[in-house]
Formats: sequence, structure tokens, C-alpha cells
Amino acid sequence: MEKLLLGIDIGGTSVKIGIINQQGEIQKKWEVPTNKLNAGITIVEEVWASIEQKLSILHLSISSFLGVGVGAPGFIDMDTGLVYEAVNIGWKNFPLADQLKEKSGLPVFVANDANIAVLGENWTGAGNKAKNLIALTLGTGVGGGIIANGSILNGENGMAGELGHLKIEEAGYSCNCGNNGCLETIASATGIVRQAINQIANHPNSMLAEIYNKNQTITAKDIFELAESGDTIADEIVKKTADVLGQVIANLGVVINPSKVLIGGGVSKAGELLVDEIETAFRKYALPRVSNACEIKIAQLGNDAGIIGGAYLVLEQMNNDNS
Repeated sequence: MEKLLLGIDIGGTSVKIGIINQQGEIQKKWEVPTNKLNAGITIVEEVWASIEQKLSILHLSISSFLGVGVGAPGFIDMDTGLVYEAVNIGWKNFPLADQLKEKSGLPVFVANDANIAVLGENWTGAGNKAKNLIALTLGTGVGGGIIANGSILNGENGMAGELGHLKIEEAGYSCNCGNNGCLETIASATGIVRQAINQIANHPNSMLAEIYNKNQTITAKDIFELAESGDTIADEIVKKTADVLGQVIANLGVVINPSKVLIGGGVSKAGELLVDEIETAFRKYALPRVSNACEIKIAQLGNDAGIIGGAYLVLEQMNNDNS
């Protein structure tokens, strides 16, 4: 019988776990809360206890599995599975792969969570097995991942594809990476809301100000809904965000020359409005030959991308080891 794959996607709030077959189909999925107490020291233990419990209910043994693929936030050495630093969990020099190997007795492969999501999207989602692909995840921050010549780019020490930290504005806002003016400070949900707060200060009688005063807060969703309804100030924010993203993709286009660019994350739920604006900006800035080869799409797999990508990582790495 064909062996199964375990995909684990460790996030700041929850850990998503999936049992996946070798065609990328989810057989079972669930999640457990991420326990960040004591710098996340018990996360692996709790995740593995949950897996053992689920396997027992499903009458599956560990020998039914080929391996474990894990996505984790932060900077990761893929060769050793060591997490150098995952700020939002509290890990520093955390031996994630070693701990999971010890628990499971299986081969374990670890990659950055954004890269794992890209692998998943390219396997069974919107990427459709593209050989050259760029993915941008627009959420609280901006994540990224790049597939070039069929392989995920990691770089010398795991920093390739950290697209949220491309410097965009010389005198921009400070970013949690220690730099300022990063793409993340503009195009994330947080960056979009910050743009709105600035506009509210300049336009105290605007619809944006009205929503803010009523709720004492404003969200990226509010801004996109206002833009959709024809509000000019909200529309300006969406256009500026899309313009920056379009220019970034155009610049990356002469390096990677992708056939697809996927836009995912919570902000992408703005849907066609945002993607159409990004596409317009991309076509404006890109070399025609780059632009002609490339389509921009919304990612399809949502929260399942990470666990599916984890499963794919196992197949990819084990095939590499055997070749």
C-alpha cells in the first residue's frame, strides 16, 4: 500500500496538521493551539501527542508514513532543520527537525512557512506545477516564496524569497526586521491600515474617518469594501498598494521570469479588485517579454497550502536523496 505523508504547518496562533496521500489529497486535517509559553518549548511535544492520538483513532501506525514535512515561521536552515529564530513563537536556535525525528522515528524535513505554502500551491493549487513562480502572501506581514527551475529558492542561509523585506521607501516606517521602508510596511494588512490612518488625519470628514470614529478601529477589509463602493480615498490606498506590488513583481520578473505570480494571505480576500490593480501596475512597469509570459492569480488553497506543501517537501527531498 502506498505510504502516506504528514504535513505540519506551525503558525503563531495554531499548528495545522494533515495526513496527505502522495497525490496531494488531504485524508484528514486538524489543528492544535500554538503554546508559546516558555519560548514554545513544549510545542513539538504537544503536536506529536495530538498526532499519536489521531493515528490511534484512525487505526494507523507510524509505519504507514513516508516522512514528515514541516513549515515554521522565521529563519531556517533546511539542511539541518534548525530554526535560527522564530520571533512570534520565541524559538532561537531550536532543533525542530531533530526533536520531531526523535518523536516519530521518521525522516523529517523543515522549511520556512511561506516556502512550504508555495510548494503546496504549486503542487495542487493555483501554481499548476509551474517551473518558475513567485508567491506573495499578504497578511499581517508580507511573506514570499520563489520557485526557480522547479526548485524552491533557499539561498545561502535560508533568506532567499523574504520578499516582505525588499526596501521600498528610503524614509519609510520601521519594520520588525530592524530596517525601515520594507514592502511589509506598505502592502501588509497592517501597512494598508496605517495608510488609512494617515488619510483619516488629512480627511477628517471622509467615509474612512466615519468608520474609524464609529468602530474606534479600521481594517483592511473595510478599506477594500469602501474602494469597491467607489470611495475615492480608499481607492487611492488600494491603487498605491497595488502599484508598489506591481513594481516589485516587475523587478523580480527580470530575475526569475515567472510564468505565474500567486497572491495569497488574508489581504488577497479582497479578490479581483486588488489583483486587477496589481496586474495593471505590473503590466505598466514590466518588460513586455516578462509580462507576456506571466499571469497573476489568487492562491487557491488558503490554510491548507502549508500542510500540503509539507507533504510535497517530503516527496521532493526523498526523491532528491534517492537520485
